[in-house]
Amino acid sequence: MNRIIANNPIGVFDSGVGGLSILRAMRAQMPEEAVIYFGDQGHVPYGPRPMEQIQNFSETITRFLLARGAKLIVVACNAASAAALKFLRAKFPDVSFVGMEPAVKPAAEHTHSGVVGVLATPATFQGALYASVVERFASGVQVLQDTCPGLVAQIEKCDLNGPRTREILERALTPMLEKGIDTVVLGCTHYPFVIPLIQQIAGENVRVIDPAPSVARQVQRLLEAWDMKRPAGGHGEIQFFTSDDARTMESMLPILLGESGVATRVCWKNDLNVEIE
Repeated sequence: MNRIIANNPIGVFDSGVGGLSILRAMRAQMPEEAVIYFGDQGHVPYGPRPMEQIQNFSETITRFLLARGAKLIVVACNAASAAALKFLRAKFPDVSFVGMEPAVKPAAEHTHSGVVGVLATPATFQGALYASVVERFASGVQVLQDTCPGLVAQIEKCDLNGPRTREILERALTPMLEKGIDTVVLGCTHYPFVIPLIQQIAGENVRVIDPAPSVARQVQRLLEAWDMKRPAGGHGEIQFFTSDDARTMESMLPILLGESGVATRVCWKNDLNVEIE
């Protein structure tokens, strides 16, 4: 084992705190791994932004994480994965990336009603990755979609079960339930934080697919394949960076991640330059 590389941190980034749902699963799977988390809360949400801008943000954040020794990059954002994952792999051919792919395949395989719902942001639905997944795996299945406008902003405020959050989800889910969905795919890393509310609205007979555990397993598989896994034992350190208020992120960590932490604020100079304040 290359212990120098193995002891390096995993880089994780998202447009905001949504990637903490992925980090939470990674901590459960690999608590010994050190992590650098970058939440680009100054630009949240990525979903409605142009593809080129998301690519610029993603490239800059990747360089930031690599400069701090990241041995693998987790693009813990569906919008960034849809817009920039292929771009990043071409730009950084020697870096291993793990991205997000809407879990349409398991939904299509396990649905009994033949109708599944997908909740995601516009960038995910408009991306070639999503269209490819639906075409390959959802033949013969009716796939209903909703962008849940405003839901990311509610979760960024840590409003996980308030009236406005419930209203957004009811507006999205009620038409789907009327058409017989028995499975809901979460196509945004923010959305797992409102699974309890989704289950309240949809009922116990509707399965909700959280992508986070499978992403964590894929990270572990890659680390093992490349002999980069840190030896088991202990709890790896997490460094948190945010492009918004550091204290706001710190206040959300115990609720969303189940751990406390200290966040450092970074400042964007332009779409291609970010510095620690």
